[in-house]
Amino acid sequence: MNEQIKLFLKFLQNDKKLSDNTLQSYKRDITQFEKYVEENQIDYVKVDEKIVKEYLEYLQNIGKKSSTVSRNLASIRSFYQYSVRTKKVLQDPTNNIQAPKIEKRVPSILTAKEVELLLDQPQNVDLKGIRDKAMLEFAYATGMRVTEIISLNLEDVNFEEAYVCCKTGTKQRNIPLGTLSLKALKSYVEEARPYLIKDDNVKSLFVNINGRRLTRQGFWKIVKYYKEQAHITKDITPHVLRHSFATHLLQNGADLKAIQSMLGHSDISSTQVYMQFQDEGIKNVYKNTHPRA
Repeated sequence: MNEQIKLFLKFLQNDKKLSDNTLQSYKRDITQFEKYVEENQIDYVKVDEKIVKEYLEYLQNIGKKSSTVSRNLASIRSFYQYSVRTKKVLQDPTNNIQAPKIEKRVPSILTAKEVELLLDQPQNVDLKGIRDKAMLEFAYATGMRVTEIISLNLEDVNFEEAYVCCKTGTKQRNIPLGTLSLKALKSYVEEARPYLIKDDNVKSLFVNINGRRLTRQGFWKIVKYYKEQAHITKDITPHVLRHSFATHLLQNGADLKAIQSMLGHSDISSTQVYMQFQDEGIKNVYKNTHPRA
């Protein structure tokens, strides 16, 4: 099974062009399943529906969330679909298995005042402050995922047209940059980044104090630091800024399809979760003016 897993992961990387994070998730899920079948002395080619169901039940029993169990099933399904195509197994044992229902959690969001308070924390008095100001403004202005932000190169930003080109695998989307974000980003690129990088060949847009590409952990620490500086009690992560971006756009009248495009959601149902945060004023206007409200 180990050899088949290697071939499967190579297929995902070369043919499906999946991101490193997604590849690691697949690898983690399949390796865990491999360990389970080996401990139970089961040949992976003889795995049937009953065994997969028992494994999913095992994950639930050890306290895994429904979303984690569902993701594991998706990984196992992909692995067996690949194995069927490559004629290593006769049929996919996950064919008739339904994923557990995932309860959609209400996204955590900041109010406009809380966002303003957070973004006002970094002071443009040193290189780090200039960079941090640009990063926070950028995260809220674009709603990009933290992985997407740290993967950006300098060439991905069009300063003249005021937009950033976000590339995820084979997909690409252009996201507008607001005036304040663009101003902070220009300041960082002109006044801080040249002094932070140690090598002119570095392409990364956001770098750490050692001049290397910023990591996810580095980004999270920066957000956490300024959250504490602002004395905001809510738990704030880069993803909370993404949720706030979408919610505030919707509350101010943005079209749902436009928000879907900027967020990079393939399915509009993922974007519709923000409808619950629509401004009460809009609901009241509808209630008071629509003939059949």
